Amino acid sequence: MARLKANGLEIEYEVHGDPKNQPLLLIMGLGAQLITWDEGFVDELVKRGFYVIRYDNRDSGLSSRMESAGPADIAAAYAGNAQPAYTLEDLADDAAGVLDALHIPAAHIVGASMGGFIAQLVAIKHPDHTLSLTSIMSGPGGHDAIPPTPEAGAFLVRAPGPTREERIAFGVESRRVFAGVQNPFDPEAERAKVERLYDRSYYPLGFGRQLVAILASTTRIPALKLVKVPTLVVHGADDPLVPPENGRRVAAAVPGARYLEFAGAGHNLPPNTWGDVADAISETARQASPAARS
Repeated sequence: MARLKANGLEIEYEVHGDPKNQPLLLIMGLGAQLITWDEGFVDELVKRGFYVIRYDNRDSGLSSRMESAGPADIAAAYAGNAQPAYTLEDLADDAAGVLDALHIPAAHIVGASMGGFIAQLVAIKHPDHTLSLTSIMSGPGGHDAIPPTPEAGAFLVRAPGPTREERIAFGVESRRVFAGVQNPFDPEAERAKVERLYDRSYYPLGFGRQLVAILASTTRIPALKLVKVPTLVVHGADDPLVPPENGRRVAAAVPGARYLEFAGAGHNLPPNTWGDVADAISETARQASPAARS
């Protein structure tokens, strides 16, 4: 792993593959870390000729923590009085700053969940940094967003117990709820992932500030209608946290976007989807203009 300065912050990042290949920036979601992207999925992208960059968003993982902002008032945000310490637009500026710090003029931008919101905003705010856009298990934001199911949404505001074991059990249970109904849930494998994430970084204050940034955001539909790069939208048909209608609305807004939905998948990328998703990202990337890719 390595660290760079972007947008005035310290950002932890990793690179995979040949730097001579087409760059692809992976952006993770709410409270997640760069290692939340499964190594197997990253390997699939590298096999398809991408130079993959993944990083921790501010307030997560090993990147800068916005401690001076203090705890987020999540209750006020849900009541319609969000006062974010930063916005999703700021997180998109961080993403563009990562590319600038690495001297990469433009990349294929791929984001999952909140990372999809950020990826959309990179394409909107920084089109010169965007070769193509892939939005995974994400949505349009604001009043155009379809809310989560009550069970899934409860995990955004519930607090786990104070011990490591209670927190890890909470993480495994949230993954079970978010997973699709037709994909077998492996509690031991998921527990190993949660333990690795927890031991690398556990920072619920950052999660709260990121959540308020989401709740404060407005619809991106008008701006998405102006996106001109090749776009792929990926969603699980059984996603309870960001229901699939969200992805369909994003795909309908972006001119020429391709929509790919996986039956049985939830708010996750099951291993049996990795090859198909990587193929679709590669096909989308090939649609970028030769001048943009050079």
